[in-house]
Amino acid sequence: MNETKEVKDILAEKGEQEKMSPARRRDIVKTLIIVFLAIMLVLTFFSNTIMNKSLAEITTESVGSGKLVERIKGWGNVESNQSYDVTTDAGRTIEKINIKVGQEVRKGDVLFMVKNVSSEELETQIEKLEEAELSYEKDLLKEPTDYSKDNLKLRKLREELNAAIAKRDAAKANEGNLNAAKEEYRRNNSELKKLEAENEKLSGTVKSIDSDNYMDADVELIGDLPSLYNTYSAADEEYKRAREIYETAVEKGENAELAKADADSKEAARNTARDAYEQSKSSVREGIVARMNDIRGRIDELTAAVENYTAEHEGSKEESYEELAQAVISKQNEIEEERLTLENTKKTNSVTEKTEALELEAKKKALDKLREKVEKLKKETEATEIKATHGGIVSAVNVKLDDKTVEGNALATIDVAEEGYTITIQDVDAEKLRKVKKGTEAEVINNYRGDIQAVLKEIKNTSNVRKKDLVFTVTGDVSSGDRVDVSIPCGSGTYDAIVPRSAVHSDDKGNGSCVYIVRSKNTPLGNRYYAEKVKINIEAEDEVSYAVSGSLNRGDYVITAASKYVAPGDQVRMKDK
Repeated sequence: MNETKEVKDILAEKGEQEKMSPARRRDIVKTLIIVFLAIMLVLTFFSNTIMNKSLAEITTESVGSGKLVERIKGWGNVESNQSYDVTTDAGRTIEKINIKVGQEVRKGDVLFMVKNVSSEELETQIEKLEEAELSYEKDLLKEPTDYSKDNLKLRKLREELNAAIAKRDAAKANEGNLNAAKEEYRRNNSELKKLEAENEKLSGTVKSIDSDNYMDADVELIGDLPSLYNTYSAADEEYKRAREIYETAVEKGENAELAKADADSKEAARNTARDAYEQSKSSVREGIVARMNDIRGRIDELTAAVENYTAEHEGSKEESYEELAQAVISKQNEIEEERLTLENTKKTNSVTEKTEALELEAKKKALDKLREKVEKLKKETEATEIKATHGGIVSAVNVKLDDKTVEGNALATIDVAEEGYTITIQDVDAEKLRKVKKGTEAEVINNYRGDIQAVLKEIKNTSNVRKKDLVFTVTGDVSSGDRVDVSIPCGSGTYDAIVPRSAVHSDDKGNGSCVYIVRSKNTPLGNRYYAEKVKINIEAEDEVSYAVSGSLNRGDYVITAASKYVAPGDQVRMKDK
């Protein structure tokens, strides 16, 4: 609270006087109370005004009732029911354009003038024709496939087969003697190999005994020689260590009697082990040498017999009946393989020749087409007229002067006007179409000249069962690509609660729609107004209103606009009307 000038003066006067009378003091207190009450009165008087300035200012309309005509709004681009593209050959130059979009043309009207192909292009096509003719002529000169070498090879193989059969049959008579000699050779050779293997094993064992290395010696032949040798070697090592200890003691002048006695004892043990090993070694070696002497003579006999057989039979390169029979079979297999190879080659060549014939035929057709194209280019005049094949309205002109024409690209598109136009409004809620029927005339919103009519022709299903497409027949002053906005009446009804479209909002939590109504509350300072959120269901709609159901009563005020955001429960102030 701000102090008035009067209060300040009183306080200043109070500060100057150290002592003040009781009457003066009561006057000061009374004055302060009066000032305080005056300030409070002023604040109370202006409180409503101050508070109202901070509240959202709202505009409202009362909930009404009555009849509502529901409509569906939409738009579509005009499409011709029938049109055709104006085309020409590629590579021509646009010399003159006689039409424009929206122009009506009749059958036979000259639409474009185009220049003839250039001589350069004609020369290029002639070069291609000459190259194609040369390639075709070369393919015609290809020689037929020659199989004379293959047939000669087969004939020689058959002669070789006949010779092999004769040789096999001649060997059949001598088969008995040859088999006997071969069997004896087999036995001699087998025994010889066994004796040679045994002799080699005996010889290797003798070498092991002589070298005292029994790693590769036959265990059955050497017996316990390795054990005796190991015993001897260990005893010798012990003796050497004892002798070294004795000699070391002598050198140092120590008492060496005990060391000498130990060395002598171990020397005796070593000598005993050595004698046992040498005696056994000599005995085993003598036995092995005796066996080697026994088998050496038999080895010589068998070697001579084997060499005689080899010199007599293998030296003369005689072949057995089995070998000759196998040679016949091998030659037969070789002939069969050669015959199959030749047969497969002929099949492959046949397919290749047929393929080449088809390719040659395709080349001939391509060559004929190229000739026709060259002749056509030669016959074309310097300028060509492109005329309309049907009457109609020009909906598109796709080229400019001096453009080059492209194969398959339309120079222009002409709508056949007498076939009519349509528009399609997509994805209309199916629920809204229950009262809409084919033949219904829609209001054309952007019908500025007043001559456009749109009549519902078809209600089409879509991939979404909740949506449908509406197809309208359009007549009047329209062209392909024009936008047409329509409004379709879909029935009327009487409703208890009708509110402006501006009063309806989508629920923040995605739970349908809602409105905000104004509730008043009496206070000592007057009426206070508060916003209250009410959920509703939309039953019908038109351009300006919704018919709704919910906790609304006729006469309730709904908020249609606010100066700032209003939340449920907020206090608001009514806009002065």
